[in-house]
Amino acid sequence: MDNITISAQNDFELSNEASLVAWLKRCVNLLQMQIGEIHISLMSDESLLEINKKHLNHNDYTDVITFDYSSQNTIHCDIAVSTDRVSENADNEGVSTENELARVMIHGILHCVGFNDKTEGDKRMMHHKENELLKLFHVEPKSTPSDV
Repeated sequence: MDNITISAQNDFELSNEASLVAWLKRCVNLLQMQIGEIHISLMSDESLLEINKKHLNHNDYTDVITFDYSSQNTIHCDIAVSTDRVSENADNEGVSTENELARVMIHGILHCVGFNDKTEGDKRMMHHKENELLKLFHVEPKSTPSDV
């Protein structure tokens, strides 16, 4: 238990895996959940499109798909991420690829704790929570007296 893995199934270079995993663990903790098994697979547009067609009967490109197996208080999931979409979204939004990758990863995690993005209102709430957690991505946690 308490395991987050990130694996690239293409030639995507992930230079900050340890910091991403540490941040994701903090986010899950802040969401008042336990970490079970969280597997994140980085892949091409075409690979994610095949998953989208096979499992969701959608014939369109997307940036992230979450398969949620969570229990009441423990997150278990497989998250599939298109690094092609991440790179393109980062360029379009004027953010770093690293930040966009973090955004889609936390988007997947948020689906496991009840956030949805079907309606405009749901999308706004989810985007707000993504932004709130992204602000912590490059921020070191404050030490508390018990950490000293």
